[in-house]
Amino acid sequence: MELLGEGFLVASVRNEVAGYLVSRWVVDEAEILNIAVRPDSRRRGIGRRLLDTALQKFQASGATTVYLEVRESNAAGQAFYQIEGFQQVGRRPAYYQKPREDALILARPIGGSEGSA
Repeated sequence: MELLGEGFLVASVRNEVAGYLVSRWVVDEAEILNIAVRPDSRRRGIGRRLLDTALQKFQASGATTVYLEVRESNAAGQAFYQIEGFQQVGRRPAYYQKPREDALILARPIGGSEGSA
């Protein structure tokens, strides 16, 4: 994992970008803005390592809760986040465009026993 600046993490495999995570945090709340893993690098723990690293950074900065949005149709993403201790706390109607779709707002505490952080 490389930290490219406040809130940016990049995972590499054999000197190629395999995934990244973009986040921000203020006071006691953190938000994951984007997390992505290349299709040929998925199911190898890269997303989990990116998330774990981000959660450690959030906790060190004093954040106690992390939020993110996920497409309503993204069942794999929702399953991943549920395993990591996230729960749905809201919905943003028509948040995504192309295709137009609702976003589910997920949240989890940081530093507790939820997930693998």
